Amino acid sequence: MVTGEAVPAQIDVYAATASHFVTKDEIFSAMVVYGFLNYERGTVRIPNKELMDEFAKTIKREKSMGYVNRLALVSDKILKATLEGDTKTVENILETVHNTESPILAYNRESELTLVVTFAYLSARDFYRIEREDKAGRGYVDFIFYPMLEGWDGIILELKVNDTPEAAVKQIKDKKYALAFRGKLAENKRQVKRILAVGIAYDSKTGEHHCRIEEL
Repeated sequence: MVTGEAVPAQIDVYAATASHFVTKDEIFSAMVVYGFLNYERGTVRIPNKELMDEFAKTIKREKSMGYVNRLALVSDKILKATLEGDTKTVENILETVHNTESPILAYNRESELTLVVTFAYLSARDFYRIEREDKAGRGYVDFIFYPMLEGWDGIILELKVNDTPEAAVKQIKDKKYALAFRGKLAENKRQVKRILAVGIAYDSKTGEHHCRIEEL
């Protein structure tokens, strides 16, 4: 859910009034009743960015959440590596996330790669407003990171499956995705230090990730 996806659930309003919850659906039921989750057509999801940020912080704070907590902590490193242009570390961290036991992280399509990248960059929510499939330039960019602090780098991230990171960066340039920063940042009277084009590619045959980072 912290990646923005809906999760199947059977909601029982009466179960939400119980003093002790046993099943996942009972917990989800209570969270729906108290407004922490939205329920629609047999699924629940986190209703807004503010709550999503709080869930992300909880995952990073609670060691009891096991490997999910460990993966969330890794996200501190991937943001730092991205800003420093350390593509090898970015690739290694994505490999770590991909090789977890969670079924949603076994992917061969761009939509599934999107979920992994969202999870890998959880820490970035502390410093950026992250938009997915945002209108930019001549198309829709996979991810765009608008800094919340003056003088931070802006990040434009494009994904490819069975292609190259160079092709992803070329798309960022050709479709002029960087134009999105002009209006949004002028609106908030904020300047960016640099705008980084980040191309991430996954090879479904070899299971390898590749990254390229360029300053626009």
